Amino acid sequence: MKKARDVIGLPIICVETGKQVGHTKDLLMDEGWQVEALLLEARHWFSDMTCIASADVVALGDDAVTIRSEEAVRSIEADKVFRTLLFGDSKLKGLPVITVNGQQLGMVEDVYLEPVVGIKVIGYELTEGFISDLKEGRRWLPMPDSVKIGKDALIVPVQASDTLEEIFVPKEE
Repeated sequence: MKKARDVIGLPIICVETGKQVGHTKDLLMDEGWQVEALLLEARHWFSDMTCIASADVVALGDDAVTIRSEEAVRSIEADKVFRTLLFGDSKLKGLPVITVNGQQLGMVEDVYLEPVVGIKVIGYELTEGFISDLKEGRRWLPMPDSVKIGKDALIVPVQASDTLEEIFVPKEE
């Protein structure tokens, strides 16, 4: 599995020319938890926001993202609404994950991507805060059957609390 944070910051390299076209700034996701595009860091303060559609990505490697050609870099469509991990009004990081019966499972720290192509979100990394992360570690929540994305929270089924798994086991003192 690959975390979104492992992709963010990677250089984007064109396999035709070997040229670096930018760095990944964030992931743009649709309501079905598919990664639609990779947001590129702006080259200049007042330049248009650019992205690369996930269909144009050859691989999300450990050291770089590779794309087919430089023509894959496009301006973002202004009328499309995306979810992001880190930036913008619709970012996921920091959103609480709450069950239908009102139990908070934690806050979204990162998302996990499918291992092969990496364009579908398959789960969340949840945190309960810095101290809790150190003492108890973070938890992994596999993608529930249904997720309601709200402005202030992600709402998941009650059974989602049963699927939480520990990611990091703290050192015993």
